[in-house]
Amino acid sequence: MRSLFVRLLTSSAVVAVCSISATAWLAASSTSGAIEREQGQTLASDAQINNALLGYAARHPDWSGVAATVRDLAARHSRRVALTTEQGTVIADSAAADTPLPSRVSAVVDPLTVDVTLVPGAAKDRIDPRAVGPFLLPERDRARLTKAAAAYATCLRRTGQTVQTTVSATGRTFVTTTGEGGVPAEAKPAEASPAPAPEVTGPCDATTFTTPTRTEKAALKQLNTLVGRCLKGTGVEGGSVGLDFTWVPERSRPAGEPDQAISACVVSARKQQLDPYVAPAAYLYIGSPAEATGQRIPLPSIAGAALLVLILTVGVSVMAARRLVGPVNALTHATRRMRDGDTSARVQVRTTGEISELATAFNEMSAHLERMEQQRKAMVSDVSHELRTPLSNLRGWMEAAQDGVAELDPALIASLVEEILLLQHIVDDLQDLALADAGKLRLHLEPVHLGDLLDQVATAHRSRAEAAGLTLTTEVTGAPGLTAAPVRLRQAVGNLVANSLRHTPAGGRITLSARQDGDHVLVEVTDTGSGIDADDLPHVFDRFWRADKSRNRLTGGSGLGLAIVRDLAEAHGGTASAVSVPGVRTTFTLRLPSRP
Repeated sequence: MRSLFVRLLTSSAVVAVCSISATAWLAASSTSGAIEREQGQTLASDAQINNALLGYAARHPDWSGVAATVRDLAARHSRRVALTTEQGTVIADSAAADTPLPSRVSAVVDPLTVDVTLVPGAAKDRIDPRAVGPFLLPERDRARLTKAAAAYATCLRRTGQTVQTTVSATGRTFVTTTGEGGVPAEAKPAEASPAPAPEVTGPCDATTFTTPTRTEKAALKQLNTLVGRCLKGTGVEGGSVGLDFTWVPERSRPAGEPDQAISACVVSARKQQLDPYVAPAAYLYIGSPAEATGQRIPLPSIAGAALLVLILTVGVSVMAARRLVGPVNALTHATRRMRDGDTSARVQVRTTGEISELATAFNEMSAHLERMEQQRKAMVSDVSHELRTPLSNLRGWMEAAQDGVAELDPALIASLVEEILLLQHIVDDLQDLALADAGKLRLHLEPVHLGDLLDQVATAHRSRAEAAGLTLTTEVTGAPGLTAAPVRLRQAVGNLVANSLRHTPAGGRITLSARQDGDHVLVEVTDTGSGIDADDLPHVFDRFWRADKSRNRLTGGSGLGLAIVRDLAEAHGGTASAVSVPGVRTTFTLRLPSRP
């Protein structure tokens, strides 16, 4: 009891601890999720601040007027924003003077070397597209190009095309046509590098606004000069940089010409050209947002709540364990009584559920064992009685012959042989039952012709039937197919016929029949004898059971024949059953599968 009791309490305590731990883990996970979401929002805010300052640096040659922008960004995002030079001199700070800077730099604001951690979509050359320098068009050229682009777009719309106009950071207007599904056929973002739209042939003329302006030509000349200086000694000759900042060779480049060197020189020349037009690199400091000051649950409160849960869990477990251990103790006591030989031991079933089912199963087992013990005692008594009578006869006649009182004439010898055969029959029946109980009853299966088998059984018992004034017939309906052990099947049917011969009065009829019933074959032995009472019918296949309690061998037999019939039927995978109308008829049926 203590072991089960302790295990129940331990299990309950473990469950309580796991529940508290799971609750704590869920709370921690939820808090972590909230912190992660807040960090994501903070990162997005930092990226917006960095992008705004990059735009300012790309359009101004220094940071002299950035203070207003810094204050505006700090107010908009509720953050502290500070800019310093690379040497640590404060350029602008949204916080009060002499306020210490945050412990670490958030980003380096440099339009010529964009920080990809805060600008994931930065160009490969890491140059901010808003840094255009000498490529910035004057107002007069912008107005002229805008007017020409509008005329070109109007012309395209007249041809049924969908047109979109965008303006780049240089001030140049681009016209793109939209393909199927709304996807631009020549997609050029508004902030793309300055490059004119491809020339369109036909009634709409795009040359009026795609030709580089004087400003762009001068900027390109300066850029190509810088690229040419960089490419000296690399073996690259004959080419120039276009408005899209890509290298355009004058002829097809031979295989192996250094593309990386060209790209590096173009990027280096662009940064060198743009350097005077953009603000120098600066360190960006962004202060953390104010944390929420929500009330925290103190640790003693958490510990007290956990202790209360444990106490309640243990208390409930103690009550449940006592209710569970009580029936278990009763079962243990009843089991010990059965061990000591008291097969009448029972337990009282008071509740419902698994314990009550266990108690009910124990009571059923106890009742079954009690019946088995009674049957065992009855079987020992019956076997002793069955063997005692022929043995007593043999002993008496042999002693009489030995003493000279009786003479061993042929009639006496025949009587003694009959007693010996009876003993042999009982022993053989007991052996068959023992083999059936052990599952070692051998069956030699083969196709059986039921007509011939029933005729053989009828022939073996016909002389006895005629002597008793009985009619013995066979009937086979159709051609039932059966695979079985013919010797054992003849034994089973023969036992049924012998039983009918003992219980059918003169003038009666015994019929052996067989027919197909689906996947089974039915073999029936029907007699017009005395019949079996309804109360006795469930016991006819029990061992040593006989309706005639007087144990007259002429009417009762040994009480083993029908038990053997049942075991032989079950060995074939079938069943044996009996129906009876007292004083009218009794039918014993073997239901056997066609192919066991």
